[in-house]
Amino acid sequence: MKENPYQEDREQMRELLRQYENLRNGRSSSFIEEESFEKIISYFEEREELPKAQEAADMAIEQYPYSAALLIRKADILLTVRHYREALDILDHATLLDSNDINLYILKTDAFLALDEQAKAVALLEEALHIFEGEEKIELLFELGDVYDDYEEFDKVFDCLKMILEQEPTNEEALYKICFWTDFTGRNEESIRLHQQIIDEHPYNELAWFNLAAAYQGLKLYEKAIDAYQYAITIEEKFDYAYRNMGDAYIRLRKYKEAIEALEKVTELSKPEVVIYEAIGHCYDRLRNYAQARFYYRKASHLNQEDSKLFYKIACTYFNEGQWESCMKQLDTAMKLQRLQPEYFLLMGECKMEMGLVRDAIQHFSNAVRIRPKNVAGWEALIRCLYKAELMDEALDQVNAALKSTNDKPVFFFYKSAVLLASGKNKEAVLLLEKALTLAPKMLKKFFELNPASLQSQQIVDIVAKFKRNKTI
Repeated sequence: MKENPYQEDREQMRELLRQYENLRNGRSSSFIEEESFEKIISYFEEREELPKAQEAADMAIEQYPYSAALLIRKADILLTVRHYREALDILDHATLLDSNDINLYILKTDAFLALDEQAKAVALLEEALHIFEGEEKIELLFELGDVYDDYEEFDKVFDCLKMILEQEPTNEEALYKICFWTDFTGRNEESIRLHQQIIDEHPYNELAWFNLAAAYQGLKLYEKAIDAYQYAITIEEKFDYAYRNMGDAYIRLRKYKEAIEALEKVTELSKPEVVIYEAIGHCYDRLRNYAQARFYYRKASHLNQEDSKLFYKIACTYFNEGQWESCMKQLDTAMKLQRLQPEYFLLMGECKMEMGLVRDAIQHFSNAVRIRPKNVAGWEALIRCLYKAELMDEALDQVNAALKSTNDKPVFFFYKSAVLLASGKNKEAVLLLEKALTLAPKMLKKFFELNPASLQSQQIVDIVAKFKRNKTI
């Protein structure tokens, strides 16, 4: 057994370089084998000494003018230094000597792409697909897929990957890539059929199960997706992406406890991630376990302290618990990070209202409206606040402004009717309520939410009853 093979390799390389320098300087008529020339060229390429590599290739070709391999090496160097046309000429020459070297086609493809001649690259690779078989054909299909990707013919990328998997169903690179391209192109049904065939032949391939699940998920068939992910993690219990996607599928089905279980598995198997902690927080939020939701939102915020929305979500948990001061503290942090977010002002306004600070609430709601004047929620909050504060004149001004800004959204006809009724303008209120019911009968609840006392008005009850007889509310 050799004690130091690396030292021996270095000694051999030094001897080769010595011979080459002697030959180059005319000091020796020594013979260097073709394979040795290739090693010398590689030596210079690895050290990015391209002029020397090119000189060595030229000398090699002088000694071996009929070597397709050496011509290909020279063409590769020319491509690196962007002499694309010269490289193509040399590759054409090499093709006459040996047309069965796959590197000819790959290097020609690179040259055509560099010259922005995509059609020639595609035609060449498609021609080559009829020449090569097995691993070489698969390599060409990957190359063709990359060409289509560069020129944004994305469906053809999917087709290339599908062809690879039809020849080699367990090719990992193709299995990884086709999952992305299935989602990108929306060809989920095809992906399902393809991966079902692969699974029939290779039932213990976790990537095929994962891709099948992802395709089901793309079609919103979440139960089927979860079943397939379960097979994937049974085969490979540390398959963190399967747990991640399964968590998302459970969330879509509103199965938050199951989602938490899957997502917590992700935290065990991979590095901490904002998106995972945030998703777990969201699940606890939906389960009304606000303390646990906060815990995970905080974990997410520790990883990304510049994300204002995480502090906003923490604020929402405090709001849901009626902890107004704590809510406002988190909102202050969120607003320092991102000032012009209308939802932050809306929540701050709601806190101020709950605390009886009406003028402050009005100011925050007004800020939300100013930032996004077409947003219905901001106007609704502002008008509700003014109404509850019994500032009817101001409420009427704002409801008119809301109608103008939102192109007469029907909800504001209901609000205007409620404001008019509270202001004692019954006739105008009734006429406007009838108009609102004609435009959007299902929004009647907005009227009663704003003015619950109107349920005691016989006139209002009669109008609603009459409308219900003629229309379905």
